[in-house]
Amino acid sequence: MSTTTTSKRFAATAVGLSLVALPVLSACGSSDAGASGDPKTVTLVTHDSWVVSKSVLKDFEKRSGYTVRVLKDGDAGQAVNKAILTKDNPQGDVFFGVDNTLLSRALDNGLFQSYEAKGSDGIDRQYRVDQDKHRVTPIDSGDICVNYDKAYFSKHKLAPPTSFDDLADPAYKNLLVTENASTSSPGLGFLLGTAAKYGDDQWQGYWKKLKANGVKVVDGWEQAYNDEFSGSAGGKKAKGDRPLVVSYASSPPAEVVYADPKPGTAPTGVVDGTCFRQVEYAGLLSNASNTKGGKALLDFLLTKEFQEDMPLNMFVYPVTDTAKVPEEFTKFGPQAKDPETLAPAKIAADRDQWVKSWTSLVLK
Repeated sequence: MSTTTTSKRFAATAVGLSLVALPVLSACGSSDAGASGDPKTVTLVTHDSWVVSKSVLKDFEKRSGYTVRVLKDGDAGQAVNKAILTKDNPQGDVFFGVDNTLLSRALDNGLFQSYEAKGSDGIDRQYRVDQDKHRVTPIDSGDICVNYDKAYFSKHKLAPPTSFDDLADPAYKNLLVTENASTSSPGLGFLLGTAAKYGDDQWQGYWKKLKANGVKVVDGWEQAYNDEFSGSAGGKKAKGDRPLVVSYASSPPAEVVYADPKPGTAPTGVVDGTCFRQVEYAGLLSNASNTKGGKALLDFLLTKEFQEDMPLNMFVYPVTDTAKVPEEFTKFGPQAKDPETLAPAKIAADRDQWVKSWTSLVLK
């Protein structure tokens, strides 16, 4: 596989939890490209990073009798916004891809109806939310973390950072690139991680230190990782000169999976002390035309077959306790031991103000 192809596919899938953080639009006409109306067709509305093995999807279709129509509707923020605006005449039956940074927006706008998917009792308790109404089902998780270029730190005989505090140390001046918190999911997740770490009173002071230490901000993950980071694409044709980048804990295994030939070790590492956990959900859309098919599809998303198919397709972790994680993940991209987290209600209450304050502080 060529470096160019690798880079494009990595950009499309290894982001896993997609770009996000757009404000809800004030008005929009509903789409006439909704569900097909065929009782044997079930429509999944999702973001552009959705990937599933053809054989796995075909197996579900064969067993259930339903044909799955997948409607990819932009990045996660755009897809959620459009789904809210068209909820009275939805484009499909099931929505996949709202994460914990936008969950409250979807629930407050009545995007989903109640359904407790089969297999929900096997979901790790740390991911369960909305247990009284079951409007959403956790499907996957991932950690947003700073990644580092191993070759750079070895060459410069500099130990890589291990924490948020380290990133503000002069030893790492002008080494970090991150994404815009108002346009990018990892950028927003990194901001939320600092808010969780330092609290309402100190996160802005921390960002002042990062700015003084030369942090670079770009619009999105692809630009940060593929253009600015020195360790992308196995370090073969990296364009950037920044050896620290906000990405995912699953990025190192993706570097290994897409490399040709495959290296014995990942060329990048994860700064475990900078991680923020994201969880991605799916739900049965309000006013779905095929609720029976939608329920069957939600059940499928929790099957062992689908949960074990996700990691090497969307570079996310399964949420069920019976799904096995591929060796590439356990070896090159283990989940953070103690990631920062925030309750959805806290995110809902403060997200917009945090982003506004961050923009004024860092970008101006």
